[in-house]
Amino acid sequence: MVTVKRIGGSFRDPNGFVFVADGTLYRQVNERYRTNYDQLMGSGLYLELVDRHLLIPHSETNEIFPITDHAYKVLHPEQIPFISYPYEWSFSQLKDAALTTLEIQKRALSRGMILKDASAYNIQFHRGRPLLIDTLSFETYEDGRAWVAYRQFCQHFLAPLVLMSQKDVRLSQLLRVHIDGIPLDLASALLPRRSWLNSGIAMHLQLHARAQRRYAGGVSEDAGKRQQKRLGKRALTNVAESLRSTIKGLKWDHGQTSWADYYEGDSYQEAGFEQKKALVSEFLEVINPKRVWDLGANTGVFSRIAADRGAFTVSIDNDPGVVEANYRQTKRVRETNLHPLLIDLANPSAAIGWANEERDTLADRCEADCLLALALIHHIAISNNVPLENTARFFASLAEWLIIEFVPKSDKKAQQLLSAREDIFDEYTQERFEAIYSAHYELVCSRGIRDSDRVLFLMRRRS
Repeated sequence: MVTVKRIGGSFRDPNGFVFVADGTLYRQVNERYRTNYDQLMGSGLYLELVDRHLLIPHSETNEIFPITDHAYKVLHPEQIPFISYPYEWSFSQLKDAALTTLEIQKRALSRGMILKDASAYNIQFHRGRPLLIDTLSFETYEDGRAWVAYRQFCQHFLAPLVLMSQKDVRLSQLLRVHIDGIPLDLASALLPRRSWLNSGIAMHLQLHARAQRRYAGGVSEDAGKRQQKRLGKRALTNVAESLRSTIKGLKWDHGQTSWADYYEGDSYQEAGFEQKKALVSEFLEVINPKRVWDLGANTGVFSRIAADRGAFTVSIDNDPGVVEANYRQTKRVRETNLHPLLIDLANPSAAIGWANEERDTLADRCEADCLLALALIHHIAISNNVPLENTARFFASLAEWLIIEFVPKSDKKAQQLLSAREDIFDEYTQERFEAIYSAHYELVCSRGIRDSDRVLFLMRRRS
């Protein structure tokens, strides 16, 4: 018997939904979307977007029966190894996702269609680049009709990017609270006055916010008709181009964050770093994992050791600067199986949205074979006061294998963390670390790291 489950975040669109059958992802297209789907496939737009890696490819299948009786098609999309969310992306990841959405809009208009949805959640990173995963986001363009997804695009993409660029990069985390995008009046209130000097920001965000406030009680039917008459296909293309130019011009200096220069000027780095890389490679040789999560990855040095071995690697850090640098490196060398993410392990992504089912927790999305936790445990234990038992239990819930580095309090980096606070961490010793972790893991092997008191452990979760 086939086990079928509808995806919690796929219920808002009456045109179809996503479901999982025996572990494989499918998309049902409902009968009401027939005309739009046929035009997408028949107009050449689908093939154009897939060829340019802008849309997830799919095949039509008869192997799985539709869930409801008003289905038109069942699609089998190419599988994406990890679903991430906009509040987990670096500045350039969100920027590239925005530019991808606008490129799709322009190409759709040229083929007689238009994006009816411009949600950032419809974009995912696959093989190192952003692409649209919602095949049902298109509809036939009607001459003179306004772009109904314009506000959504500005809230999901433009507002957070402008706030990150002109105010504070950490304001991207407002997307965790505002699941439908950052309200434009809130973004406008937070922005400095100089934002008005940028014509694109002034038009698409500041004046847009004012218009929303003016018509907060609803736009009259006559006003709606007048707006539609003003927006032909050329005007909509110009809107997309104006947004593209505005977003391309946004910058952020990623070298000013706490850990952007973590490896610089460190004697441990100079003496033991190459040995540590060799040990990690040796341990990965023993495991031969298919999927790796690198927790506290910094700029992804060790993530790339796993990725270079062919493992799909999720590279996690809580510092916006190092995640930005990691992603730029991924783009520069066109890496296809490494996915940098901005996540604070002391406060990881939670289940949010309707009934807490639209966006999954970080742990619920983990299908890793192996975790890397290098130069991490002292940050969690000392900076965040998380007991070793809690870390061991959490790590063991995520993956079977663990490569973890114990950094003692005598280490220079640990001393930096202790310099501004009282040392209340009596249990933070290697002896207690090994005793606590042994309750959850079998110790496979351990190696000391040259010219330091650090120790690298290879562990396997107990059955």
